[in-house]
Amino acid sequence: MTGQRTTHPRRGATLVLMALLTIPLLAMVAFAVDYGYLLKERTDLQRYADAVALAAVQDLVPAIDGSQDLGAVRATVRTYVAANLGNAFKISNADIEIGRYDPNTIYSKVTLLNTGVYDTVRVTLRRDGNVNSSVSLFFAPIIGVRNSSVVACSTAVLQKAKDLPPGADVLPFGIPQDVWDNLKLNDVWIGYGDGKMLDGLGGEIPGNWGTVDIGNANNSTSDLGDQILNGLRQSDLDSLHNDNRIPTNTHIDSSQPVWVNADPGLSSGMKSAVRAIHGQARIVPIFDQLQAAGGNNLQYHINKWGAVDVVDSNWGGAKNTYVKLRKSHIYDGDLRPHPNLGNTTNTIDHAYTSPVLVE
Repeated sequence: MTGQRTTHPRRGATLVLMALLTIPLLAMVAFAVDYGYLLKERTDLQRYADAVALAAVQDLVPAIDGSQDLGAVRATVRTYVAANLGNAFKISNADIEIGRYDPNTIYSKVTLLNTGVYDTVRVTLRRDGNVNSSVSLFFAPIIGVRNSSVVACSTAVLQKAKDLPPGADVLPFGIPQDVWDNLKLNDVWIGYGDGKMLDGLGGEIPGNWGTVDIGNANNSTSDLGDQILNGLRQSDLDSLHNDNRIPTNTHIDSSQPVWVNADPGLSSGMKSAVRAIHGQARIVPIFDQLQAAGGNNLQYHINKWGAVDVVDSNWGGAKNTYVKLRKSHIYDGDLRPHPNLGNTTNTIDHAYTSPVLVE
């Protein structure tokens, strides 16, 4: 028939099309491989930075005398960097930042202050071609890109402690708030067995102090000794809760006042327990008022808590029995932090607990 066309297969068209598509396809694969590799390198470097910051910030817990060894912090950073990235990996002094975080910026770009007690470490790890070599790429050199920079930054802070759960290192010795507030860090005071108090220079401090029942209202001397050695017990919290002194049996909220039974002075039955913690840090209850005029039916109104270390004690009759305490710092991983890092007031004085990453 006339008018019909004969079609001929275009045998090379598909191959040409595939060849044209192969180039961008390979480029996409190459990009994906390099991007994935960079992502892994960045993730690994960030993980290392996080671990280093968390380890180093714990070295900021002040010593008994209140001093902080910043050299030890930097040494810990370098030790952890070498352990995770090898001895060849370098970190400059400028990339180890130490300071006190500004509570107003804790949930944004954290500002570090150089006043007060330092509680923050910021670590920056670089593979940017300056301090350390940048990351070599696999396929990008085809288009002239041989390396890429990877930088990881991590900031860790020591959390301020707020709540006392079971295991918290408490010392059941009630200290008057006016005495506490007039003490500076590292100041010493002495509490005698008859309830009298002296300052570090031997001058008499007005008022009285005593042991407190943080738990059962009728705690025995042996109970108090166990608490001194082993810390707050679940049974103590249960008793306080059952007596409607605290709203929950899971912890004592240091920002919430609580009434507890108290006895003036110090019993010699606690001698072995107190001697066993010489040189150790503890948390003491601080009272602002008391009920009853004397005897063994006192109640202290505990409205805050603070950190001390037990310097010394002596046991030789009511007038010659004493415990010497120093206003200090404590790090206790059993303590629970304040949920709001921006709130640095409703906390246990000078007490720190587990560190946390903030950026």
